[in-house]
Amino acid sequence: MAVLHLTKENFDASIAEGKVIVDFWATWCGPCRMQAPILEQFDAQMGGNVKVCKVDVDEQPELAKRFGIFSIPTLIAFNNGAQTEKRVGVQTAEQLAEMLG
Repeated sequence: MAVLHLTKENFDASIAEGKVIVDFWATWCGPCRMQAPILEQFDAQMGGNVKVCKVDVDEQPELAKRFGIFSIPTLIAFNNGAQTEKRVGVQTAEQLAEMLG
């Protein structure tokens, strides 16, 4: 599966089912650029068992506000639409797996 880019229009539907990791990021953020290939690798490792998504905080300020994003990258794990964990800073693939339980 490919990493999905979410907007306020498709966010809730995209996280509603299953395990989801959402990366809140921005194009100008150095650590966010470091996180991107890790997310791609994690997505490939999980083989479709987890949805990996990204939200550009500059393009989607409503979502950033809704989830209290003050630092980026911030990664949030969801299970069937419910937030289960939130971490700030670059996360390894192993740490992403830990977030999902």
